[in-house]
Amino acid sequence: MSRYLLIDVGAGTLDLLCYDESTGEHFKAVIKSPVRTLANAIENLRGNLVVTGVEMGGGRVSSLLKKKARSDRVVMSVEAAATVHHDPDRVASYGILIVPAEEARALAGRPDYAHVALADIEPERIRRIVEGLGIPFRFDIIGLCAQDHGVAPPGVSHLDFRHRLFASALDQSPFPHTFVHPGNQIPAAFNRLRCMARTALQIPADEIYVMDSGMAAIQGACCDPLCKGRKHFMVLDIATSHTVAAAIAEGEIAGFFEYHTHDMTLGKLDRLLRELPGGKISHARIVRDGGHGAYTRKRFDYRTTELIVVTGPRRALLTGSRLTCTNGAPWVTI
Repeated sequence: MSRYLLIDVGAGTLDLLCYDESTGEHFKAVIKSPVRTLANAIENLRGNLVVTGVEMGGGRVSSLLKKKARSDRVVMSVEAAATVHHDPDRVASYGILIVPAEEARALAGRPDYAHVALADIEPERIRRIVEGLGIPFRFDIIGLCAQDHGVAPPGVSHLDFRHRLFASALDQSPFPHTFVHPGNQIPAAFNRLRCMARTALQIPADEIYVMDSGMAAIQGACCDPLCKGRKHFMVLDIATSHTVAAAIAEGEIAGFFEYHTHDMTLGKLDRLLRELPGGKISHARIVRDGGHGAYTRKRFDYRTTELIVVTGPRRALLTGSRLTCTNGAPWVTI
């Protein structure tokens, strides 16, 4: 029997679940995401700034660092600078100075520099939360997920690169759990996930695993008891930043699409969900529309869809949908 610490790092929230397999007890906390707390810290700092740490989800953190570099001196370690962009020249074009980690750490001790350390996983903050739940801060297994676009080669769109990584993996093994990686076997392209696993080594645990959050959402929704025994169904995760949907045929991913949530509308979602099972969505079309991409390896008639399971904090977007959707509840026993 194992004790699990499961963490989903999103753009809006960090979701934390502690589960004890021997007792069946589980305790959950939902808190502000690291990108939000660090963005607030950066916004309140005055004067020169040195940034250490590792690559994390950028979003507002990246925007504020670029803005601050227009008025103050901003210095970032090589590892932390990947948060802003994987191309150092692009980071430098924003007026940000990139230096080796040792030099950045030395500046962090000077009184004329404010200092922030970037990371998606904050071990001390997590310890306080776990102990506040009344749980020992010691686990057998840690599971982490976040969205990682991957480190794309020069001249390749990071969205298209992410899609190619996914398509290649699903061609070989068409299951969501294909994207579960042991902490010491994470593909080099997924630098953000590698940084998360490395930081999580500071948390007492025997094993660490990471997974892309989109595929983690699909895997979780497939665990809903209502999905058991279904031949054809779909899962949809409408998260704060990204929306992903997958068509499932006899336990395999038949196809999926992915968008930024801010580009989604009810009408677009209804249309895409009707088109997805039949493979009527092309990757090129989704990219032209501003989406991340689409993938098809099998097809089935939409009319044979037995269930549409929906998860995610923005699922209210489906209010008024003409489709019959069910909120996911994988912890429910029926």
